[in-house]
Order: sequence, then structure tokens, then C-alpha cells
Amino acid sequence: MNVYDSERMMDALGTSGYVETDTPDDADMILLNTCHIREKAAEKIYSELGRYKPFKLKKPDLKIGVAGCVAQAEGEEIIRRQPMVDLVVGPQAYHRLPEMAEAVGAGVKQVDTDFPEEDKFDHLPIRPKAKRAPTAFLTVQEGCDKFCAFCVVPYTRGAEVSRPVDKIIREANELVERGVVEINLLGQNVNAWHGEKDGAEWGLAQLIRELAKIDALKRIRFTTSHPNDMDDDLIAAHGDVEKLMPYLHLPVQSGSDKILKTMNRKHTAAQYLKLVERIRDVRPDIALSGDFIVGFPGESESDFADTMALCEKVRYAQAYSFKYSPRPGTPAADRSHVDEREKSNRLAQLQELLSQHQMDFQQSMIGKTLPVLLEKPGRMAGQMIGKSAYLHAVHMMAAPELAGTVVQARILWSDKNSLAAEIA
Repeated sequence: MNVYDSERMMDALGTSGYVETDTPDDADMILLNTCHIREKAAEKIYSELGRYKPFKLKKPDLKIGVAGCVAQAEGEEIIRRQPMVDLVVGPQAYHRLPEMAEAVGAGVKQVDTDFPEEDKFDHLPIRPKAKRAPTAFLTVQEGCDKFCAFCVVPYTRGAEVSRPVDKIIREANELVERGVVEINLLGQNVNAWHGEKDGAEWGLAQLIRELAKIDALKRIRFTTSHPNDMDDDLIAAHGDVEKLMPYLHLPVQSGSDKILKTMNRKHTAAQYLKLVERIRDVRPDIALSGDFIVGFPGESESDFADTMALCEKVRYAQAYSFKYSPRPGTPAADRSHVDEREKSNRLAQLQELLSQHQMDFQQSMIGKTLPVLLEKPGRMAGQMIGKSAYLHAVHMMAAPELAGTVVQARILWSDKNSLAAEIA
């Protein structure tokens, strides 16, 4: 979603004459888009800002801004700590960047971290029809009403909001006209998306089926899902919508019912495993990925063992795992914490297991012929990089004019995080 938001910020600033540059030496504005989900994110931003101080001294008219979730959380504190910053804008207000930039040009520092009543997407300019990469993100839902005890998203992105059907379809068609053949639908809880069309209530599965009618669109993905929002229709879509790729990011966070309850996840490990079983019943080859937090407050050795056991049962094709780190203002922030060394030991054990399962899944691809969407040139001469239906990075020797096409590729071997192939 940060990638998508960055692109939309460039669209918005384009109306004021800005174009993207590859180097800060050429910049009239440096805008840092930030994420608050990781530990010490704010401190990293101040460190990054320090790198740009020489540019500001050399070019006093240079505008420096901080956007995104750290901007939302820190607000005016950013300018207080780093006075060279000219503007601070939260993720719900970036459509106001042109006016903010104009005010900064008149010498007035700007801070906008409000949750405006208007839909920010309504105020974005129509994008130029220039060709672009064959894959694209498309935000359909923002915010979160789940209030997991560890998570800052409801406070930085706000309540759950779903974009209207017609606007999503219009943007999808615009992307396809520009050469996009794969769209990844985005949302903090993307499967909580809901809309209305011709007087009927729609869920995410119906939206996916409508998007699948766009002839030139070859692939559809969505992320990130909450287990409690995987309804029957969305599960069925994985079996009957050919363009919906067999990859699902379905975070569970822990395998312990006690920890899931204190996290406010509102599901049990058994319910999650039953959901996985139902999904695999309709799409046996689906690649599942997940998120895990190790060392959440109150996690015992037994709780951690439950997480390891769940991973053994699911066998994720890919997974992300982190040590718990508190976010100010979240319910878990003031709870007693697990010893840091113990957290590190547990994380190492979990990551070893998850890495083995990922390697096993990748090794199972060797010798198979898979459809691969070629996206861009690789590092070697004559090499192209693409994505399998299971979201593997795949590299092979292929003509550059095949970019944006789906080829049948025979998988030859597996590296740690990618597959090597040849055109079948």
C-alpha cells in the first residue's frame, strides 16, 4: 500500500508541475513516505532526514516532507525535532499535497494529519495513459476495525473504508489500458471490502469476478486478508475464478489460543486450521503465506510450541516473522514483555522451520511447467525476471519484448528466494 500511495502522491504533485527524479541532487522536493509497523520506525526517519540536511543547506528552496503513518503518528513533533522539514502529511490527506506545497513555497510550514470527510481518491488527478510495468497495485479498502492489541494501523489509517465498485473498475481499466496485465488488490483487511452495485451488496469475491471480465487482465491477486473475513464466496472464488492466482496471504500471528485471545484476534488456532483446510479443498495447490509475532506479552514456552505445531500443520510456502515490539498507544504496549534473549531464540527456531517449509515448496516446483508473467530484464544479459502464479520470482533467458506476457516455463532449479527456468 505504501508503494501505491507513493505513486498517487506523484500523480497529485504532477498537477503542480513536479516530475520524479532519480537523485536528490536534482530534487525540488524530497518526500519520505513512511511506515509505522516496524520497531523504531520514527527514529529511522529522523536518521534518514539527517542525510538530506546537506542538500537543504546547499539549496535553501528545497522542500522536504514526511508522509505516511509515521507522519500521522508524530505530527508536529517531526518539525519540532527536525526544523528543516517543511510539511507533514498523513496517509488520508496526501491528495492535498499540491496546496500544501504551494503554501510551503510561500514560507508557511504545513501539517495535515486529519482524517478528512472527503474521499481522498475522489481528488486524485486522472493518470496519464503512458505505458507502465505489467503489474500494479490497486487499493480497494483502507483502515481497520479489528483493533488487534499489537497493531497501530487503526490509529494511523483510521476506520475501515471500502472504495465504490465503479471507481475500482474504472481504475482497473485505466491500468489495463496502460499495459498492466496483473492487478494486486490492496487493503489492510482487503477481504472486508464491501460495496454495492445495481442495488445489490457485493463482497470481495464478486468484485474479483467482475474484474475477471476485463479481457486483457490476465491475473488477479489480493492482500492482506484477515481469517475472520474469509467468507464462503471468497473461498469458492479460489476454485472457480481462473484469473485469481493460487496464492493467499492469511496471517495468523500465533498458534496459541491464549495468545490469540490476548491479541484480540477473535479466532482460535483450530478455526484457522479449519479455514486452511476448506481453502485447500477448493484449490489444493494454493500457496499460503502468513505473519507471525514471537514473544508477544505473556507468551510461554508452551504457547510458542503451539505456534511451531501450527506451522508444521500448515507448511507455509512463505511467511514473515518478527519479534514483538510495542507501539505506543496500543493495548499491548504497557504489558510485561518476554525477555529479549528468549524472543530472539524463539524467532530463530521459528524462522528455521519456516525457511525449510519454503524451500520444500520451491523444490516441489522443479521439473514442473508453470505459467510465468515476465516483468523486466534481469541482471544478466538476455535474462528476464517474472512471477509464477505462486508469486515466486522466476528468472530465465528470454527476449525483452516478451515483457508483459505469460509464458510456459520449465523450472530447472531453486535458489533461496527464486526459481530458475527455461521457456518450455
